[in-house]
Amino acid sequence: MDSVTCTTFDARKCTLGEGPFWHPLLGQLFWFDIPNRKLMTTGQDWALPVTGSAAGVIDHDRLLMATERGVEQFDLHTGNMTLLHPVEQDNAVTRSNDGRVDRQGGLWFSTMGWNAEPGAGAIYRYADGEVRQLHPGITIPNAICFAPNGGRAYFADTAQQLLFSQVLDRDTGWPVAAARVLVDFTETGLNPDGAITDTDGNVWIAMWGDASLTGIAPDGTQIGRIPLPAPHVTCPAADGDGCIYVTSALQGLPDTARAEADPSGKTFVLQDAFAALPDRPVLFFNPEPAS
Repeated sequence: MDSVTCTTFDARKCTLGEGPFWHPLLGQLFWFDIPNRKLMTTGQDWALPVTGSAAGVIDHDRLLMATERGVEQFDLHTGNMTLLHPVEQDNAVTRSNDGRVDRQGGLWFSTMGWNAEPGAGAIYRYADGEVRQLHPGITIPNAICFAPNGGRAYFADTAQQLLFSQVLDRDTGWPVAAARVLVDFTETGLNPDGAITDTDGNVWIAMWGDASLTGIAPDGTQIGRIPLPAPHVTCPAADGDGCIYVTSALQGLPDTARAEADPSGKTFVLQDAFAALPDRPVLFFNPEPAS
């Protein structure tokens, strides 16, 4: 991957940059700074009343957002939030974490303990006004992404250093088989965080602590490594036009990483890395709020 060019896309430093996604109608990248309760885009940020971490595009003005309360509608113009489906709202131990819209238009999102309490997290899917828990008992659920044809989902438990694969119904997006371990990273010491797939179906994972995107083929073999300038990279996103964006974090680093010249916490853009499809908008959207 010697031809890959990496530059700083946004120099604002995030304590925990996460959940980047491309808004095709606005032509903008959005991402979160989780502990500081911010939704961010170029030249702008929104102070959120609750912690948010992942979102999908509903239309030009609205997002479907995973927060510590559940699934919410967010208005980009007013900043108003409407709770649609409570998820673990009464569980003070957990917050939302990783998430991504699948190829069928459903939003997968995860929860985890504020202090990574063992087994406190889970993975859910929102589609057509329904939220289902898919995978309970995960400590740090991450790497949620999908094969280009919509027939397979991937996710990880960072704490266990495991990457899972699961077959999906290509029409509905719901799982049709049990998840299986695709890669055990314990021997390599890699910590899988956020991920996307390329157009060939390979999974590219931001490796927390390794300063890299690491490519994994559908059969579990490693196919490449793209070095990045910050050790705690968190999640990639694609714009579908050749650019791959990667968020990073200051969390867990010494105070010296907060210096302006240090790249940690900034958001990066890769060119000539790999071809990837942007996330789809949320297709199965039911705007009825929680009663």
